Parts: sequence; structure tokens; C-alpha cells
Amino acid sequence: MADDDQEKTEEATSKKIEDAKKDGNVPKSQDIAGFATLVIAILVLLAMLNFMREQVVALYIYYSKFIGVEITPSTLNLIVINTIARSLLMILPICICVAIAGIVANVMQFGFIFTTKPITPDINKINPLKGLKNLFSMKKAIDSVKIVAKVSAVFGVAFYFFLQFIKELPHTLFLSMFDQLAWLKEKLIILVGVMLLILLVIGLLDLLIVRFQYFKDLRMSKQEVKDEYKQMEGDPQVKGRIRRMQMQAAKRRMMQNVPQADVVITNPTHYAVAVRYDKSKDSAPVILAKGVDMMALQIRKIALEHGVQIYENPPLARELYRVCEVEDTIPAELFRAVAEVLSFVYTSNIKKFGDKLK
Repeated sequence: MADDDQEKTEEATSKKIEDAKKDGNVPKSQDIAGFATLVIAILVLLAMLNFMREQVVALYIYYSKFIGVEITPSTLNLIVINTIARSLLMILPICICVAIAGIVANVMQFGFIFTTKPITPDINKINPLKGLKNLFSMKKAIDSVKIVAKVSAVFGVAFYFFLQFIKELPHTLFLSMFDQLAWLKEKLIILVGVMLLILLVIGLLDLLIVRFQYFKDLRMSKQEVKDEYKQMEGDPQVKGRIRRMQMQAAKRRMMQNVPQADVVITNPTHYAVAVRYDKSKDSAPVILAKGVDMMALQIRKIALEHGVQIYENPPLARELYRVCEVEDTIPAELFRAVAEVLSFVYTSNIKKFGDKLK
């Protein structure tokens, strides 16, 4: 409830916009889609006029064959089938093109989205209180104003041009029928062109209004933005706690590996690096643990408790700590120095490392 009371001043995040799209909530302008569909329908109709004329003539000739002929049920079936087939040839291309135009017009507005949520049964959709609230909402008021404005603009302009055409009508009385038809065709083209231009302007304005209203409705409060950030990125406090736990777990694992080391090379107090070399497992000596200051002292302590030899070599300890991470193999440039240390450790405790000297 607190979130509802907060003013929604923040722009919608990309996540909220994507979630809205998944729910089928997109900025869709019916007017611009209708305009595109109407233009395609007119263009297809004009392109198919000759074809449609041929089909109508063919039907007329086909019907003429049955003048004076007794119509039997089988003949009637043939007439119906032929009529339906030729009608479909005229209508289907227009319907298919109009359907494709409608789909493309919508996809161009908000991309391709497939969701069944808008048609999923929802008891809230038949809630009379919610329906009454939506009826008197700002969105409905804007939609009502748009409808009135569109109807007024279309009919107003159409009526104006109709009056202009009426003024010219007396002059057509002295024209031949062919010239009258040409005049009528010219005026119809002008009227259709003007109507399409008006519908285009209305569609573009509707698109701008729809998108403005859409993003306004998706606005978020500052708290909603913070909550979403926490959901996406995680609560900073929780992330910090998890990071500390991960570091502690890594530290415990590292300390558990110290007893397996062959030697711990020290600074002697500030740096400590535990090294192991197992010919059967490793191609080169491996860093099992490393640390500075307090952690270095802990590594030394564990090493002493488990009988791991400690070897003081400050330059080597600092260099190993600098260039190597835990579980890394020793770099080639340090092979010689580490090999000398391991050789000393192995020879000084033949009982423990006798198998490594073979």
C-alpha cells in the first residue's frame, strides 16, 4: 500500500517494459494499423480490378449458358460451386494481403510477441467495481476524446469536399456521359486521397498519444526502482554477506590444504606460501595456500602443527605471492628457485620424502 501512495516519477526500467510485453501489454495504435491495412486493401483492389472484371465477365458468360435450360439439382450444384470458386479467387487475395498488412503493421509497432495471457480467463475482468472504475478512468476519457475528434475530422473534411463537388455539379450537365464518369472518377480519387491523408495524420497522432500514455502508465516510484534493482542485482547487504561467506569458505579450504604441502616458504613473518609437488598429479609445483600478516602466521602455525617444513626465503616468498594464485602452478621463471628449495627439503628429510627423490 505504501508503494501505491508514492508518486510515480521514474521512467519505466527495461525489465518492467519487458515484463509488460510478456503480459501482452504493448503500445498498440489501432488507427495506424487500420490505416496501413486500408492502404494495402485499396492498392490490392486497384491491382486486381482487371482480374476481378475478367472473373465477373466469365461468370456472366457461364450463367448465360443456362438461359432456357432446365435447372436440375446437379446443375444447380455446379453453378454454386463455380460461383463460390470464382468469388474466392477475387476475395481471398485481398483478405490474405489485408491480414498480412495488419500483422506487419502491429509487428512494426512493438515487435513480434506471442502470449496467451490477454485471453486467459481472469475473474477480475468481470468485477463490476473494477469495470466501473475503468469506465471513468483517464484512459477511457482520452479514448472518448480521440474518437470524437477522429469522427469530427473525417466527416468534417469529407463534408467540405462534398460541398465543393456539389458546386461543380451543375457544370457537368453539359458534359457527355463519358466526361461525367471521368469527372466523377477524378473527384472520387481526390476524396479518397484526402481521406487517406487525414487517416494517416490521425494514425500518427494516435501512435504518439498511445506511446506517451503507455510509458506514463508504466512509470515507477523510487521505491519500486530500488526493489527491482534488488531483485535483479541482489540486495547489497546480502551480496556482501554471501561474498564474506565465500571468502571464509575459500580460506578454510586453503588452510585445510596446508598439511598436504611439502614446504612453506616464508618472509619470515609477513608472507607465507605453501607449495606441493606431486609427480603423479602435477606437471609443476603447485601453490596450495598463501597469505600475508595474520594469515601468514596461521599458515605457519598449521604447518608446524602438521610437521610441514618452513623455509625462509623472503624474495622468493614475496614473488610467489605476487605472481601466483592458490592452485596455480609455479611459473617457468621460478622453477629453478623453487626446485632448489624442494631439493633442500627432500634431502633434509629423506624418511618422509624418500619416494620423491627416486
